[in-house]
Amino acid sequence: MSRRLEGKVAIVMGAGQTPGDTIGNGRATAILFAREGAHVLAVDRRLDSARETVDMIGAEGNKALAVEADATSGVDCNRVIEDCLAAHGRIDILHNNVGIGGADAGPSHIEEEAWDQIMSVNLKSVIFPCKAVLPAMREQESGSIINISSIAAVCSVGIVAYKTSKAGINAYTQSLAIGNAKYGIRANVIMPGLMETPMAIEGISKGLGVDKDELIRQRNAQVPLRGQMGTAWDIARAALFLASDDASFITGVSLPVDGGQTARVG
Repeated sequence: MSRRLEGKVAIVMGAGQTPGDTIGNGRATAILFAREGAHVLAVDRRLDSARETVDMIGAEGNKALAVEADATSGVDCNRVIEDCLAAHGRIDILHNNVGIGGADAGPSHIEEEAWDQIMSVNLKSVIFPCKAVLPAMREQESGSIINISSIAAVCSVGIVAYKTSKAGINAYTQSLAIGNAKYGIRANVIMPGLMETPMAIEGISKGLGVDKDELIRQRNAQVPLRGQMGTAWDIARAALFLASDDASFITGVSLPVDGGQTARVG
C-alpha cells in the first residue's frame, strides 16, 4: 500500500452493509481508507454491521471505530462530527454512502409513501452529514467530501424517485463544491454503474423475486467493459483517489465508475 491517507481522519457514513455474498461499497471504502493509513470512523445505523467492518479492519492490523448513527438525522450527524473532533481534532474526509431504492416505480405508478421515503433517505443522508462537517473543514481550510450517487442520475431508467434523488445529489454536490472552494474544501460525486454488491444483488433478487444467478447474468450482459459488473472495490479505489492529495485540484466532478455504460449515447 502507498499509504496515501497516512494520518488523515476519515468518516465513512454507511460503513456497514446489507448481508450477502459480496462486499458493499461503504465497507470496502472504510477498509481501503484504513489500509492507506487513515483513522476511520465507520458509521452506520446498525452498530453490529459497523462493528463487523471494524473487526475486518482490525484483522488486517489497522484501526477504526464503529459508531451508531442515522445519517438522515441532523442531531446524529452533529454528534458524529463532535465525537470525531474530540478524538482527533480534525476531519479530513467525509464519505457519504447511504442510500436506498425501495418500492420505486415509473412516473405513472410511483406511490407517495415510496417517493417520500426514497427522496428523504437519499438526500438527507448527504445533506446533513455535509452540513455538520462544514464548520470544522472551513476552520481547518481543507477537506474532501465524497458523495455516492448513481449513473441512474444521467441514464434512462424506469425508477423515478431513485433517479431524481441521485440527480439531486449531483446538483447538491456541485453547489457544495463551488460554495466551499474558497475554504480549500473539495466535494465530488462518484456515480456507480451496475455493481455486484449485496444491496444490488440480494436486495433486487429478493424484491423482484428473481433468481440471483439469472439477475447477475442479466446485469453482466449490460456492461460494455468485459461484460462484467464492477465490485465495491472499484468504488473504493475511486473514493481513495478523490480523498487523497492526488486529487487536490479536482472538485465539483461527477465521476462515473460504470464499465462504460454512460458512454452509450443514442
